[in-house]
Amino acid sequence: MARSERLLTLLQTLRRYRRPVSGAVLATETGVSIRTLYRDIASLQAQGALIEGEPGLGYVLKPGFMLPPMMFSLDEIEALVLGSRWVARAADPRLAAAGADALAKIADVLPQEMRDEIETSPLLVHLRPPVADKADLSAIRKAIRSERILKLTYSDESGTVSVRNIWPFALSYFEHVRVVVAWCELRRDYRHFRTDRIVEMTPQDGRYPRRRAVLLKEWRDQQEIAP
Repeated sequence: MARSERLLTLLQTLRRYRRPVSGAVLATETGVSIRTLYRDIASLQAQGALIEGEPGLGYVLKPGFMLPPMMFSLDEIEALVLGSRWVARAADPRLAAAGADALAKIADVLPQEMRDEIETSPLLVHLRPPVADKADLSAIRKAIRSERILKLTYSDESGTVSVRNIWPFALSYFEHVRVVVAWCELRRDYRHFRTDRIVEMTPQDGRYPRRRAVLLKEWRDQQEIAP
């Protein structure tokens, strides 16, 4: 195992433990000798990792340590590139631009050989263009983040128009359409609203009375969707 990969494995192992874990356990889980483990811990500490402890007492990683650039594996780089390319084709323009900007920021701090992997990645995304949205998806995402009620004028599949207040807590991206997942005050139940059928949308001042995380969990349980 390469040293950089070994250090990454050790970091990921430490992240799983909230309490001090012995060097012997860490050595076993990472597949190295106890002497190599102590050297690796010293190397991570020198790079800024907040690892506290000592032999005989155990070690714990304090939160807040950012992985140095060389700690990205090639699989992780490919995952980032593939995700960014998918967002560029499937999401709204603002989110697509944000994905490209994020990938550019990552590329700026990578070693040259890994930067080349981003530019020459063979993983491509081909999607048919989605149905045009009538609603501002950035406004929907903002309402979800701030737990704000949205007032919708909505046209269903048959063309029937209704006005309703919803509590949006998720936005699903499918190949052809985007769907707002929300609690509907009119139906007093969870409902799904295609963004291409939203005729008009007005964010309301008030926050909805239940937390977004609670609504999401309840909806997942109802839909039998694993987190």
